Amino acid sequence: MPVNIAPLDPAALLPVAGVEIGIASAGIKKVGRKDTTLFRIAPGSRVAGVFTLNRFCAAPVRLCQEYLQQYLSTGQSIRALVINTGNANAGTGVDGMQRAQAICAATAEQLGIEANQVLPFSTGVILEPLPADKIIAALPAAKADFSASNWAQAASSIMTTDIVPKASSTQVQIGGKTVTITGIAKGSGMIHPNMATMLGYVATDAAISQPLLQQMLKYAADHSFNSITVDGDTSTNDSFILIATGQAGNDEIVDASSADYAALQAAVLQVSQFLAQAIVRDGEGATKFITINVEGGASYEECKAVGYAIGRSPLVKTAFFASDPNLGRILAAIGYAGINDLNVDNIEVRLDDVLVAINGGRNPEYREEQGQAVMNKAEIAINIKLNRGEHQATVWSCDFSYDYVKINAEYRS
Repeated sequence: MPVNIAPLDPAALLPVAGVEIGIASAGIKKVGRKDTTLFRIAPGSRVAGVFTLNRFCAAPVRLCQEYLQQYLSTGQSIRALVINTGNANAGTGVDGMQRAQAICAATAEQLGIEANQVLPFSTGVILEPLPADKIIAALPAAKADFSASNWAQAASSIMTTDIVPKASSTQVQIGGKTVTITGIAKGSGMIHPNMATMLGYVATDAAISQPLLQQMLKYAADHSFNSITVDGDTSTNDSFILIATGQAGNDEIVDASSADYAALQAAVLQVSQFLAQAIVRDGEGATKFITINVEGGASYEECKAVGYAIGRSPLVKTAFFASDPNLGRILAAIGYAGINDLNVDNIEVRLDDVLVAINGGRNPEYREEQGQAVMNKAEIAINIKLNRGEHQATVWSCDFSYDYVKINAEYRS
C-alpha cells in the first residue's frame, strides 16, 4: 500500500470558478472504466504548461506545445483539456499525431470552440495506436457530466498504475479576495525528471499575467514534480498545466516582487508539492518515503544532482526496502553524482538525526543499531552537508520492493 497517504476526501477539494470537469468511459483498456476526462475552461483564462524532455515525447505532448505556442502568439485562449488513460499515444508517428488532432477537433465541435483551443493528454501503454474513435464517442457523455465539483472523480479517472487518487486544495487571501487553488495528478512508476510519468493539473481563480503564470509554473515544477524520482525512467508523456481563470476578483498580479505574487506562488507550490510527494508515496509497491536534503552546495544544480544520485540508486533503494543500514551505498552515490572537485573529507551524512559519516568516513561514534532504528521507519530523511557553498535542494524518493517488479512485469496484462 502507499506510504502514509490519507484517503482522498472529495469534500475537501474546492471548486475553482471558471473550471468545469466531466468524466466518461471510452473503454480504452477496460470496459466501463472511467478513462476520459474533459476540462472546460472559461474564456479569458490564462494557461501555462511544462512537458517532458524525453526526445520520444508523445503526440499529445507535441500537439500541446504547438497549440500553446499559437495561444501565446495570437492571444486566442485555451478553452479545454481532454485527457485519456489506458494508451499513451507515444511512439505512434504521424498516425498518432493525426489521432490526437482528431480528438481535439471533435472536442472543439462539442464545445463550440476551435481545435487549437483544446489541449490533449494521454497516458498508458506506449507503442500502441490510440483508439481515437472510442474517445470521440465518449465526449458527449463527458460534456453532459460537466460540474465544478468533479475534481475527485477526475483524480481517479486519470490514474494508470496508481493505487490511490491524488488531489489537493488550498485557499489564500490576495488583495482582500479569497483565492482558491485545486490540483490533481497521476503517477506511480516511470518517475524521474524531467518530468515524471505524470500528468498534473492545477487551477486557480486568481488573476495573474501570462508571463508570471509561466514563471510561477516553472518554479513550482522545479521544486515539486522535478524533485522526485522513483525509478530513474523519464516518461514520454509528462505534462504539468497551470490554469488561472481570473475570476477571484483580485487585481491582476503583474509584479513578481509583489506580496501577492509571493502568496500565490507559495499556495501553488504547496499544492504541487503535495501532489508530487503523493506520487512518490504511491511509487508502485513503495514501502518507504525518503526525503533527501542536500545543503552546503556550490549551486542548486549540484545539490539536486546529489539528491538524484541517491534517490534513483537501485542499491540504496533496495537497502531501504530491506531496512538494511548498508549506508555506504549512500556515500557511493554521492561520489558518482558528477561533482568533479568534491572534497569528500568535508561531507557530513545523517540518517534522520543520526550522524553516520564525517571527515571522509564513518563517524567513530556511530553504532549500527542507531541506523537500524531509523531504517525500520516508513518515513526517513537522508541529510547531507557538502560544506562547499550556501545552496540547498530537496529530492523525494522511495524504496524498491518486490511489488515494483511485479507491477511493471504485468503492466500490459
